Amino acid sequence: MLSWIWPWAFVLLPLPLLMRVALPPSDSAAGALRVPFYGLVGSLTAPTGQPRPVVRGALLWLLWSALVVAVARPVLYGEPIQLAQDRRDLMLAVDISESMREADMLFDQQYVQRIDAVKYVVGDFVQQRVGDRLGLILFGEQAYLQTPLTHDRNTVAQQLYEAQPGFAGGATAIGDAIGLAVKRLRDRPAESRVLILLTDGANTAGTDPMAGAAVAREAGIRIHTIGVGAEMRLVRGAFGGQRMVPVGNELDEDTLTAIAQQTGGSFFRARNPAELNTIYEKLDALEPIPEEQTFRPQISLTHWILLVALVLSALLFISYQWPFRGVLREVVGDAE
Repeated sequence: MLSWIWPWAFVLLPLPLLMRVALPPSDSAAGALRVPFYGLVGSLTAPTGQPRPVVRGALLWLLWSALVVAVARPVLYGEPIQLAQDRRDLMLAVDISESMREADMLFDQQYVQRIDAVKYVVGDFVQQRVGDRLGLILFGEQAYLQTPLTHDRNTVAQQLYEAQPGFAGGATAIGDAIGLAVKRLRDRPAESRVLILLTDGANTAGTDPMAGAAVAREAGIRIHTIGVGAEMRLVRGAFGGQRMVPVGNELDEDTLTAIAQQTGGSFFRARNPAELNTIYEKLDALEPIPEEQTFRPQISLTHWILLVALVLSALLFISYQWPFRGVLREVVGDAE
């Protein structure tokens, strides 16, 4: 795209015409000079094939226009190029213990399993983290690195979608999940070390979660914890009726809150998909994506315009020297 750095320079274009109109005409007779060799002078000004005044006027006008365009500094902008910038490394740790099969999450007028609600909401969150490097840890009785840190959001979402409760055992090893995340994040830039841990229970296997939180704090890793699971669910009775019954929920909110506070993160409670979606909106605010910075390469055309002005100047100079060549031919002819 063509643009101008100093477009106001174009107001100078009509300046020669304005000066010609504003200045009084010169008195040619007052400045007359008697020349003894009038014949030679006459031969210099005689029409011997020299360019007409209109041609010289056109050259002068083109030269002035080229100089004005050069002053306006034309530039040609290329397509925007996104600049590389440091963004966050987000590690997601998702509980896939057997309890995640509990169908107590009300979604679109029906109850769905906790893991399905997590897949829906977290998958959408993953797709929105443009530019971030994301990783996925699945944990149950043991913790596994399902997806290393990557910019490929589709792969992370697909790996999460394929996760099934019970694949990592029936227990819940929150401390092991934190330890694995610390191992993967400790060498990353300080501002980008973030772990989002989602579980529906208490730590029943592996290492102590608070010990893992202490290590995470020393490594400068923020941990946001999310507790998933409803407190009541609607069930059908034996004779066709419906009633609300308590859900067996062993969520250890105190421990999850302590983990978040110790590492500078936040604890959230999600009793349904709507609350879970709101939580991830808050996480987007807590861990904002830096604004994209772009650079548009620009090519200056000023030197090309000045080259055109130089060529026009040369043509104008030649046009004024043209009659002398006619005189020279006459002199040479007389000498012969």
